[in-house]
Amino acid sequence: MRNTGPVFAFVSSDAPDAREAAERLSARYGQADLEQAETIVALGGDGFLLQTLRETMGSGKKVYGMNRGTVGFLMNEFSEEDLRERIAAAVAETIRPLEMCTVDADGQVETALAINEVSLFRQSYQAAKVCISIDGKVRLEELICDGVMVATPAGSTAYNLSAHGPILPLDAPLLALTAVSPFRPRRWRGALLPNKVTVRFDLLETDKRPVNAVADHTEVKSVVEVTVKEAYDATATLLFDAGHSWSERILAEQFRY
Repeated sequence: MRNTGPVFAFVSSDAPDAREAAERLSARYGQADLEQAETIVALGGDGFLLQTLRETMGSGKKVYGMNRGTVGFLMNEFSEEDLRERIAAAVAETIRPLEMCTVDADGQVETALAINEVSLFRQSYQAAKVCISIDGKVRLEELICDGVMVATPAGSTAYNLSAHGPILPLDAPLLALTAVSPFRPRRWRGALLPNKVTVRFDLLETDKRPVNAVADHTEVKSVVEVTVKEAYDATATLLFDAGHSWSERILAEQFRY
């Protein structure tokens, strides 16, 4: 006999709409334990979806998001109807995070993963001064800016886009290197990088130009060196409705006016 038991685990943000939706869906479709569920249905906004992806990283579970937040760029449209059929027909995309390794002013080393981006920000009124190397070769000896980031395709529509960085298709083997308010070189607009490279940021004049580094929600203060590369041993799987795929959203976003 075919197993018709629950295969979904519904999780939600703290928003009332999200919690209420999770309760209704659990009652309708059943609620599996997180460890036993084939698919985790995340109800909330993009931030909550990214949190769910981080928590399920490397587990092999699929995550299907439904928007109960605001923008919900990474989310599917919310509907309580035909959920089993929608998920069965959904398109799976593999998310590969970035690995950030930092060295701070005291020589302490920290690592963290980022699904969206690794960002460097000036800590004071003084602009940051950064030397950028790619695979051990200096490509920009001195960038003076408010900040700089390396963004994944999944993160390219978030802070990267607000900083005028490019939107990347989710399956593109690329990373976006984007400056925040560059002062010198004034016309430098960043770069598209192969996703296999290692990016190194050496912070200059850190005594008077302190800089913090952030991997999604993990922040390290007063860094002097930051390396960023794709994490090869950690992945997450995100599901999109077949008629509302990430590729379609990327195209639509680029033709908005």
